Formats: sequence, C-alpha cells, structure tokens
Amino acid sequence: MEIGNKYHDKGKSPVVLRWLLIVLLVRIVPAVPAFAQVTDDTIANIRVDGAQRVDSQTIISYLTVKSGDSFDSAALDASLKSIFRTGLFADATLGREGRTLVVRVKENPVINKVAFEGNSALTTEALEAEIQLRSRTVFTRPKAQGDVQRILELYRRSGRFAARVEPRVVELSQNRVDLVFEIQEGERTKVQRITFNGNKSFSGDTLRSAIATRESAWWRFLSSSDTYDPDRLAYDEELLRQHYLANGYADFRVVSSVAKLSQDKSEFYLDFTLHEGDKYKISDVQFTTTLKNLDPETFRPIS
Repeated sequence: MEIGNKYHDKGKSPVVLRWLLIVLLVRIVPAVPAFAQVTDDTIANIRVDGAQRVDSQTIISYLTVKSGDSFDSAALDASLKSIFRTGLFADATLGREGRTLVVRVKENPVINKVAFEGNSALTTEALEAEIQLRSRTVFTRPKAQGDVQRILELYRRSGRFAARVEPRVVELSQNRVDLVFEIQEGERTKVQRITFNGNKSFSGDTLRSAIATRESAWWRFLSSSDTYDPDRLAYDEELLRQHYLANGYADFRVVSSVAKLSQDKSEFYLDFTLHEGDKYKISDVQFTTTLKNLDPETFRPIS
C-alpha cells in the first residue's frame, strides 16, 4: 500500500513508467540506421553492360574492386583507369544501381582489313611489313597513329621527307572497321647545297668530290646520290677522315655534320664542321728484322 500510495502521490503509475521506458528506447533507435548505412554502401553485385567479344568475367577481373568492397570513389576511379589500360575499349563508365556496381563498356572495333592508297614508290608488301595493325586485331587511334609514324619513317629512309599519311576508318557492321592509310608520297628530298667549315688545306669542291653525297643537279635524275640519306651522311664522315688521313692529317676529325631541312621539306642543306689539325710528314724510316741472314737495308730502296 505504501508503494502504491507513493506512486499515486507522485502521479506516476506503472503504466506511465512503461511509457517512459519506451521513449528511452526510441531515442536509442537512431544509432541502428547508421550501422545499416555502412552495410548498404558495400558492393553486393557487379554487372557488365555492353560487352560483345570480351567475356564479362574477364572485364570484372580488370577492376581493382570486388564484391564486398565499398563504393569508394578513389577505388572506382582506379578501376576505370585499369579498364582503359587494356586498350580493348573505346569508352567505359562505372555506375551504381542500389548495391550493384554497373560497368558499361563500348568495345573498340576489330579490323576487317588494312589497305593502302597512293603508294607507288614503296610496295604494299613493304608497308605491310612495317605496321603493327593487322586484320582481326583490335583497332585503337593510338595504334593507328603509331603505324602512321612507322610509314613516314620508311618514306624518310627512302628520301621522301615530304610524304604525308592519313588513316581513314570505314565503319562496318558488327563493330568492325576497314583501316585505309591514304598516302601522298611527294618527291624525293634533294640535297641542294653542301658546305664545309674549318677547311683550310682543301677547297670545298675537293671535299665535295671526296664524299658520296652529291648536290642536286638535273643530270642526276637516274641517280639517288643527291637525295638525303642519314646512313650515307655517316659514310661521308668516314670518307672525309680517309681523305685527310691519306694526306697526313692524323689529328683530323669531323666536329659535326648537320642536315637542315627546308621549310617546305623539299630540300636539304648539309653542313660539315671540320678540325683539320696539323699535317705530319715522315722524317725517317727504320727497318728491323728477327730473320737471320736478312739485311733490313735491302728494303730501304723500296720504302
């Protein structure tokens, strides 16, 4: 009775106490969704959309995240970069649908055939041997530009520095393309002028006659000696050394050999800078021998 009267006096019945307990529990509840929110931020599934030739599981293997990982922006960015590094896709995006990570890809096309247009100075076989893209390989713009540079280098080695190459893509069905290299070969780039610096003992005409490269002239239309060739330029340096050594210049060296291309890429100007050094003469010749009964002086008349 005293206990009942006590609660009665304060106006709080057992029913009221139960309501107070419920209110306290309600105030604790907000901590629960916070835990559920962390769980909802993890990847439950990974789905691939847009794959045609590449298997979906293969694409998933390129990701740096997996099921159970969180939707972390840095990790997803690393996964996207990993997909692009394969070189298999023209485009790729990562999206989220609930707890599903959606990988949307657009595959690079496959090359149906590779063709060349405008080439006559170089055969199609020579060009095909130089490039890396082939029929049934995956086409990418960087690879096509790499092959353009290889073709241009092949033309430069044949003396055509004005050559131009443009890749053209012809779209076909089933995500296939034909790749056509359109070529403007241009004329052979001639050596218009050859000059020498530092030569005192020999004239420019003498030195020009000692090397293999020739200045351009109309009567040389059947010869390629007046076209620029980097390998021939190195050979010219050796011919200059032989010329000077044969004339007693033991310290001779080619300081530099520079090939300057005109702005319109139609002419080259070769410039050799030389260090002649001193000319040496033989003052005396001595003969020795280890053979018995052989007088070394016998050879002096023919020395």
